[in-house]
Amino acid sequence: MTDRIRTNRRDFLTVASAGGAAALLGGLGALGVSPAMAAGMAAGRSEKPLKAAFSNAGLQATWCAQGKQAAEYWGKLYNVEVTWFDGELDAVKQRAAIDNMASQKWDFVAIQAFGIGTLTQPVQKMIDAGIPVIDMDTLIAPLDKIDLHAFIAPDNEFMGSSVTQALIDAIGGKGNIIMTQGALGHTGAQGRARGFHSIVKKYPNVKVLEEQPADWDVTKVARLWETYLTKYPKIDAAYFHNDDMALAAYNVMKAHKRTDIKIGGCDAMPPALAAVLDGRMTATVRNPSCRIHGGAIVAGVAAVAGEKTGDGIPKNIVADGPVVTKANAAGMLWMEDHFLI
Repeated sequence: MTDRIRTNRRDFLTVASAGGAAALLGGLGALGVSPAMAAGMAAGRSEKPLKAAFSNAGLQATWCAQGKQAAEYWGKLYNVEVTWFDGELDAVKQRAAIDNMASQKWDFVAIQAFGIGTLTQPVQKMIDAGIPVIDMDTLIAPLDKIDLHAFIAPDNEFMGSSVTQALIDAIGGKGNIIMTQGALGHTGAQGRARGFHSIVKKYPNVKVLEEQPADWDVTKVARLWETYLTKYPKIDAAYFHNDDMALAAYNVMKAHKRTDIKIGGCDAMPPALAAVLDGRMTATVRNPSCRIHGGAIVAGVAAVAGEKTGDGIPKNIVADGPVVTKANAAGMLWMEDHFLI
């Protein structure tokens, strides 16, 4: 029985990294798998109640709020009580929250850091106490510097490059583009910026006007874009490191009657999918918050059951998702409405 449960946990983590289309949630929460595997996942439920602590960058962000819902859903499936420590989109506030987390006893914890290196000390304290730590979406610290149980994240460079390519295609390979970044210390944002530059450098007739960070904060985005729309009479495209920032900037563009600017984001949140469908956005890309946060629950339960990193639980799990344009946005919106992908 133990071997079968471990196999099914490995199957989940394989599915979690296999792409959005595979991650269909049905029955007891099994991800697009056979009834036999669904039964196996139910068997993987912890026999005793577990206590887990979670934190992500800030619940003001749609992606983080969706992830919280997914973690709590999977927690109920796997007999895990989830306690949340909100990062509040602020490195100092998240550090205080994680210091508080580290002062308590947990069966496992899962954290998305606001910035790399900001949480190393309290996280190390929990690791030293024998608490498995699952890292989500952005590095808490380099993997060779801290003994994390697993790191579950999207391919951020792919996300940045795929949306940038869609935008450049939409403007015919020439024109002025702006990138609005997330938090500069966030390794996911760093990857998205690398993806952006990997595409832009191929187009000598594309000029990057600005690439300032807005720290995932829609208020900062609005301020930046008020300035940009005054300063630059011609902006052809804009890439944002998440959908919330893209839609906040669109509202500023609309107020200035500049909705001819092609915009793209990251995460493929439902409001962005609706915006792609109605033409306000050109593209987004799925950052699967549900599989990342749900996968952290499964990996944590497996860790408590004794599975080791590199054996039952891979050290680095890539949870990827597709680029979304008008051609496939309706299907992606349906998937998010019906399944936790």
